[in-house]
Amino acid sequence: MNVTGVNETDECPSYTCPERSVSTAVYVLLYVCAAAVVLLTVCGNLLIIISVCHFKQLHTPTNMLILSLAVSDCLVGLLVMPLALMWMIESCWILSIVFCLCYISISSFLTTTSIYNVALIAVDRYFALSNPFLYAETVSLRSMCTVVLSVWFVLLFYNLALQYFCGLFSGLCPGQGFTALDEVWSLLDLLLTFVFPFAVIMILYTLVFIIAKRHATAIRDLKIQTQTETLKSTADSMKSERKAAKVLGILVSVFLGCLFPYFIYTVLGNVIEIEMGSFQKVLLLVYLNSSINPVIYALFYPWFRRCVRLTLTLQIFNTDSSLMNVLS
Repeated sequence: MNVTGVNETDECPSYTCPERSVSTAVYVLLYVCAAAVVLLTVCGNLLIIISVCHFKQLHTPTNMLILSLAVSDCLVGLLVMPLALMWMIESCWILSIVFCLCYISISSFLTTTSIYNVALIAVDRYFALSNPFLYAETVSLRSMCTVVLSVWFVLLFYNLALQYFCGLFSGLCPGQGFTALDEVWSLLDLLLTFVFPFAVIMILYTLVFIIAKRHATAIRDLKIQTQTETLKSTADSMKSERKAAKVLGILVSVFLGCLFPYFIYTVLGNVIEIEMGSFQKVLLLVYLNSSINPVIYALFYPWFRRCVRLTLTLQIFNTDSSLMNVLS
C-alpha cells in the first residue's frame, strides 16, 4: 500500500505553508496529543514485543505472527506517525525532500507488512482449527519465523521496486510532497496490497467461525455425554482455540475497519479529485490502528496483562523470570 497524494506534478513549484488559523495554545495542545498517541503506540507495542520475546511460554507459532505485527506497528509509531501527524498539524509538508522520501517508503512498506501479517494470522487460525493434528506436526517455531522473515523481505523488495519503477524517488516536492501512481500500477498495488489479502482474511475467517461454531456444539455434546479426563482435556483445548480465534477475529475486524476507508479513497482518487485534508484524516485512521492493537490485547488477553505487570515492576530481570507461568 503506497501513500499517495491527490495530485501528480512533474516539477516542484514554489510552495509556502499557509499561516496557522488556530491559537498558539491549541497548536501546542495538538502537538502534545500527537506526542501522546506516538508514545502510546510505541510503548504499547514494545510491551507486546518484550512479552513474546522474553517469556518462553509465549514462544508459539501464532505468537510469532503477533510479534511480527507488533514490530511493524511499533515501527509505524516510531518512524511514520511523528512525520504524518506533523504534516497534518502544519497542513503542509515542512521537512526536506529526504524526509518526504523516507516517509513514503517506510509508510508503504510497514503498512503493507501489517496487512500481510493479519492475513497470515487468518491462515494460521484456519489451519490450527481445521486440522489441529497436522498443524501441530508441521508448523514449528522455526518454520513460522522463516515464513515471517520471508514475507518481510518480499514486501520490502516489492515496495522498493514499485517506487523505483513508478518514479516515486524523483520529482517529489517538499511542499506538496506526494505523487500518484499511474492507473496500471495503482490497480496492481490495490490488488496485491488490499484485495488479495482482504479476500484471504474474509474467506478464512468466515471458515474459522463456522469451524468454531462446530467446535462449540462438539464441546457441549462432550459435556453432556461424559466427564472423563481425556474428553475434558479435548474440550478445553477446543474451547481455547475457539477463544483465540474470537479475539483475533476482533483484531482483524478493527484492522479492516481502519484500512477500508483508505482504500475506498485510493480507488476514488483515480476518478475524482479528493481534498488533501480528507485524505490525511483517512490516512491517520490507518496509522491509529497501530495504537489500537495493544489496547485489544490488554482487554482480551490475560497473559498480556500479566506480562505488562511483570515488565513494569521489573520482575523480568529476576533469575529465571523467562520461565514464569503467564498463561494460567
